[in-house]
Amino acid sequence: MVLEGNPDVGSPRTSDLQRPGSQGSCILSSGEDVQPGEEPIKYGELIISTPLISKALSNRGQHSISYTLSRSHSVIVEYTHDSDTDMFQIGRSTENMIDFVVTDTSPGGGVAEGPSPQSTISRYACRILCDRRPPYTARLYAAGFDASSNIFLGERAAKWRTPDGLMDGLTTNGVLVMHPAGGFSEDSAPGVWREISVCGNVYSLRDSRSAQQRGKLVENESNELQDGSLIDLCGATLLWRTPAGLLRAPTPKQLEAQRQEANAARPQCPVGLSTLAFPSPARGRSAPDKQQPWVYVRCGHVHGYHGWGCRRERGPQERECPLCRLVGPYVPLWLGQEAGLCLDPGPPSHAFAPCGHVCSEKTARYWAQTPLPHGTHAFHAACPFCGAWLTGELGCVRLIFQGPLD
Repeated sequence: MVLEGNPDVGSPRTSDLQRPGSQGSCILSSGEDVQPGEEPIKYGELIISTPLISKALSNRGQHSISYTLSRSHSVIVEYTHDSDTDMFQIGRSTENMIDFVVTDTSPGGGVAEGPSPQSTISRYACRILCDRRPPYTARLYAAGFDASSNIFLGERAAKWRTPDGLMDGLTTNGVLVMHPAGGFSEDSAPGVWREISVCGNVYSLRDSRSAQQRGKLVENESNELQDGSLIDLCGATLLWRTPAGLLRAPTPKQLEAQRQEANAARPQCPVGLSTLAFPSPARGRSAPDKQQPWVYVRCGHVHGYHGWGCRRERGPQERECPLCRLVGPYVPLWLGQEAGLCLDPGPPSHAFAPCGHVCSEKTARYWAQTPLPHGTHAFHAACPFCGAWLTGELGCVRLIFQGPLD
């Protein structure tokens, strides 16, 4: 950088950042203090080397993906209009091109205390393309198009040429997918987590979430979403349900009927002998109700709220069950209200530990066995209703109610 100036002139009060005289540079010069007939003092130029901008990138009506290989070399792939599919985009951005805005999931479903950590979800995380004709197949792709209809993969993003000479790549934190074995039903079992590329190819996981070395291509698997597929965006995990799958799921009316049936059985606290009842979902979760059932999550014994058996030396929620003497968390029970998360319409017989959300046995056991991505390379089972990490040997417990004495 060359700086030019007049040593007899003092520092100006203001400076103007002039428009570039040539592409990729801007001139710093004096402004208001220049006298008529005098040339402005040129202090220097700031120059940046940028890749050439193609017509495809500047045309908002043309969708394209730019693979930056170096500062002077980019490969741009143009996309044409497809009248047979609909595209839906998911990401953190609130711009119009994002159809579904997602934010980071806080374990427990609440707002984290203190300053919020920087989001790890991409502004344009992924896109789903759905066929307009039966069977209406939905396919998942990493990355979404921005306001200028472009996807940019920078120098640090993992990218490569495929054997057929085409370009492909991965986003910084990746888009992961897991298809359940046996579908999303009573016989479901967790599948294997994979990573989806920008072009929709399936790869094994990288060593860490943002590693530049891709995993191995999994040729016998596809990016087609199935009923119960999980999509992880590094900060939020989404569940895909098909219309046919939702027909097998319990309805909100069925969940309400189960709540009323459970309350009609008049379960009692085995110590206080008070009648327990699950509160109405309309009441919300601001605070437990007086009749709210509480559970010792290590043994499953259900009680009303009481202050006995505290073991504060082991934690503020640690209590000793008066029936079996096991010590563990003592929490209120809440019926899970999102029907789409349930595998079957079975009775609410099990609770997740330690949050206390209640659902059917098969639903509880499935989610307790399903590891969800966390951080750069960790996995941990979590409650599907609130996101709380599951604890204990099984992650859930069978509830033991005491019926009325009469």
